[in-house]
Amino acid sequence: MKNLKTLLLVAVISLGFNTVKAQSKVAHINIQELISLMPEAKAMNATLEKLDKTNKDDLKAAVTALQAKYNKYQTEAPNQTEEENQRRELEVQQSQKKIELSQQAGQQDLSKKNQELIQPIIEKADAAVKAVAKSQGFDYVLDSSVLLVANGTNLLAAVKAHLGIQ
Repeated sequence: MKNLKTLLLVAVISLGFNTVKAQSKVAHINIQELISLMPEAKAMNATLEKLDKTNKDDLKAAVTALQAKYNKYQTEAPNQTEEENQRRELEVQQSQKKIELSQQAGQQDLSKKNQELIQPIIEKADAAVKAVAKSQGFDYVLDSSVLLVANGTNLLAAVKAHLGIQ
């Protein structure tokens, strides 16, 4: 009797899933791949690389200047008073701290700029996916980068065409 109830429950659930499956059309797309193919993303990456290079160049110049100052202080230290050497050591430490803070600020600026530039790209990709899904009659579009099995329709080519990407 208990096996019959279990069998009946499994049959009802299976029938329910088949009904849902028949009613809903599901597609998939790798949204990260789509975004990486968009010209806006390529322009964003170029902008971020340029900003990162500028930050690194500025830091490198600051480190070089600090190293030169430190070397000068080291060679002049025997001829200076203890008080002057302590003042110079403090100055070097403050410069090191300033460089560290500049490096952190540069990373934060880069991260902020990334978020600022990526948001409209994500919104454009999302709108394109929704438009293609609607035009092709799909109820759900899943991100295939997180799927283990993706046997349904892949919308990448259709969305690329919608966006004018080769």
